[in-house]
Amino acid sequence: MTPHFLRTPHTLWERACSRWDQRGLSDAPSRLHREQARSHMGSLCAVALAVSLAGCAGLPDQRLANEALKRGDTTVAAQNYQQLADLGYSEAQVGLADLQVDSRDPEQIKKAEATYRAAASVSPRAQARLGRLLVAKPGATEAEHHEAEALLKKASANGERNILIPLAMLYLQFPHSFPNIDAQKQISQWRAEGKPEAGLAQVLLYRTQGTYDQHLNDVEKICKAELNTTDICYVELATVYQKRGQPEQQAELIKQMQAAHSRGTVSAQRVDSVARVLGDASLGKTDEKTAQSLLEGIAPGYPASWVSLAQLLYDFPELGDVDTMMKYLDNGRAADQPRAELLLGKLYYEGKMVPVDAKVAEEHFQKAVGREVAADYYLGQIYRRGYLGKVYPQKALDHLLTAARNGQNSADFAIAQLFSQGKGTRPDPVNAYVFSQLAKAQDTPQANELAQTIEAQLPPDRLAEAQRLLKQEQAMRSTVSPDTLELHALQEEDGEESL
Repeated sequence: MTPHFLRTPHTLWERACSRWDQRGLSDAPSRLHREQARSHMGSLCAVALAVSLAGCAGLPDQRLANEALKRGDTTVAAQNYQQLADLGYSEAQVGLADLQVDSRDPEQIKKAEATYRAAASVSPRAQARLGRLLVAKPGATEAEHHEAEALLKKASANGERNILIPLAMLYLQFPHSFPNIDAQKQISQWRAEGKPEAGLAQVLLYRTQGTYDQHLNDVEKICKAELNTTDICYVELATVYQKRGQPEQQAELIKQMQAAHSRGTVSAQRVDSVARVLGDASLGKTDEKTAQSLLEGIAPGYPASWVSLAQLLYDFPELGDVDTMMKYLDNGRAADQPRAELLLGKLYYEGKMVPVDAKVAEEHFQKAVGREVAADYYLGQIYRRGYLGKVYPQKALDHLLTAARNGQNSADFAIAQLFSQGKGTRPDPVNAYVFSQLAKAQDTPQANELAQTIEAQLPPDRLAEAQRLLKQEQAMRSTVSPDTLELHALQEEDGEESL
């Protein structure tokens, strides 16, 4: 369907463009706004010229792209964003870069950074997105940390929302880059000033510092106050009620969320996230049937929920049979959902509901590599354990190290086992020490026992070398926790206006 701003005959557009140039943009309130207006008007004129030369078939349409993205159709969204981005439309460039980031492909993320930079001179939204990307960028330099801070503050001054959360993440993750900033004092100041995201920044601090459970009352108070303006609070409140064992409050919250979703004020992504909380046994007593009902309601229009449904059946087999699970996974794979490939690989890796088949598992994990961290972990285990007929120590190390450096703590324990056992390779006690120490973050009896055993076996000179290597490896690691990443990702989405 031709978008409304392209339906005007091209002769009228030519006159409008001419008048715009003649006016000199004197009505714009600031130089930045004039630059934005000139960029946007020039883009529209370029689009109109394309219409007059090429006719109306196959026109790029940003609203179509936005709507496709909402229902999970990234292919249609990318096609429309790309065409508009090629015409120089900065907001389409931002939309395209958002899709590149969502792919989780390292090469696509590099392209996204370049795309954001290309639009940042005229687009506050691009400034905000680039700032967020630099906050989450593994191995970012101190200069990039300060660049991120400057970009986020500039975007905020230009009217962008959702800036405090990435700023708080920046200060919490990289205190060495901001020695004069106390994250808690800064957040308290934001709250005293009544900034709308300050409460969520406080929740982020609780999550990051591991004190969430000690502050459930404050989380509830914050999110009740912000529920109507910040729908991520549905996820936080569902978590609080599940941890406390308050099913009545949680049920009332679900009804409120469903009504808001029906009105279009709560996204399918939020509903999916709440459903996943309900099915998470680590948070307390689950309500898997309600989770299943929520997911079935949104999956036809939000393909990622097909995979969430499959995961729910994986965790609660009594909810369905293997044929139902495979149908869910097929739907997810058809929508290019990498979590579907990951879960299918796990089924064949573990032999859960299907026969064990390491070769088939490997094929599915490989399709998820670069987009799902756990895919590297499982591939590393396949190669380390010799599930394909022999041990492939180098391939195992490559995949496990990638997983470990991207936040998969269990991968460190597997690497420590690889170096300590010497299965398929010679034992390396120094590297075994490094990764066994890192694996202690799991705080499991097996990891702690292995670390203690390896440390006791190292002579003093080798121990000093191992400790030096441990510090080097720790310095390479991103400090972003899975909880923090999830909150950051959820905070990113603010509806069509973000595109």
